[in-house]
Amino acid sequence: MSKKVLVISTSLRNGSNSETLADSFASGALAAGHDVEKISLKDKNISFCKGCLACQKTQRCVIKDDASYITDRIGSSDVVVFATPIYYYEMSGQMKTVLDRANPLFARDYSFRDVYMLSTAAEGSEHAAQRAVNGLKGWIACFGKARLAGTVFAGGVNDAGDITGHTALQKAFDMGKNV
Repeated sequence: MSKKVLVISTSLRNGSNSETLADSFASGALAAGHDVEKISLKDKNISFCKGCLACQKTQRCVIKDDASYITDRIGSSDVVVFATPIYYYEMSGQMKTVLDRANPLFARDYSFRDVYMLSTAAEGSEHAAQRAVNGLKGWIACFGKARLAGTVFAGGVNDAGDITGHTALQKAFDMGKNV
């Protein structure tokens, strides 16, 4: 059965390692016949959440920017994939902002069940991504029908393009193929 897969690349760097990892996951999902949409935050205007909680009554954010479109796409997808560089052992600030701005989903019916995290870091050890994974788990915990379905980490990649030939690319492809 074909699923709607949304891949969100949160890096703002052109040719980033985490975006390459996202593309590999998307390629696998496409190869399996899924409907894949990729959103890159590079060209998006996304403001910080104001914490007004109006969205809990209206199911819409009062801020008019690109986050509303992304939130709608998250809510209508079966599978959501976040790809992030790891900065100081945590997800990128722009990923955290997207998670915060997705607050209107809490009051809505949503379609996503499986959430994946793809991450890259200059640090080679798998523990480098653990805080970011835990942060995403915290967001997922607010959505009782969703689960963290898998993670892929590519360590030891710093400069754009360092991920070329990394074993994580095949892992991401295979994970995408098996959603």
